[in-house]
Amino acid sequence: MKSALLVIDFQNTIFTDPPAYQVALVLQRIRNLISKARDAGLSIIYVQHEEAGTTWQKGSETWKFPEAIAPKPNDFVSPKSISDAFQDSALQAHLVEQGIGRMYICGYATEFCIDTNVRRAASGKLQTVVVSDAHTTRDRPHMKAPAIIEHHNWVWCELGTIQLIPSNGVDFSAD
Repeated sequence: MKSALLVIDFQNTIFTDPPAYQVALVLQRIRNLISKARDAGLSIIYVQHEEAGTTWQKGSETWKFPEAIAPKPNDFVSPKSISDAFQDSALQAHLVEQGIGRMYICGYATEFCIDTNVRRAASGKLQTVVVSDAHTTRDRPHMKAPAIIEHHNWVWCELGTIQLIPSNGVDFSAD
């Protein structure tokens, strides 16, 4: 079974005011994951949110990925305009075409796009691995970002079908 690293919505806009929680640290973790995945020959798949009239506006500087993790020519980039990257996109067809059965997931925002796609991947019978310290969000009116991240990591673990691994414990060489 082939594996892929799925980088969701980790675009320049999450560095703007207010920046996402520990965004520079999470960027470094994702950069390291991408490097390790490339070294192991894994596919890198980027999900890129776009929404007209916002900082997610297609083509804007804030819509782009940070240079440190920008897609390479052979990477697959799947645009989306809703939380679910599988809905009305080429993502599922790409996974089937490439024979990808295991997804390592990281990116932004924990309680929205990360949660939606973790659950969608797992319910679609993909072996789903969340990189537990390589996803982030912003503080919300009712809850601070660290609590949101902790809560979702706990929920995913409790579901029993989703594996959580910290970034320093990810070993792509076994895939």
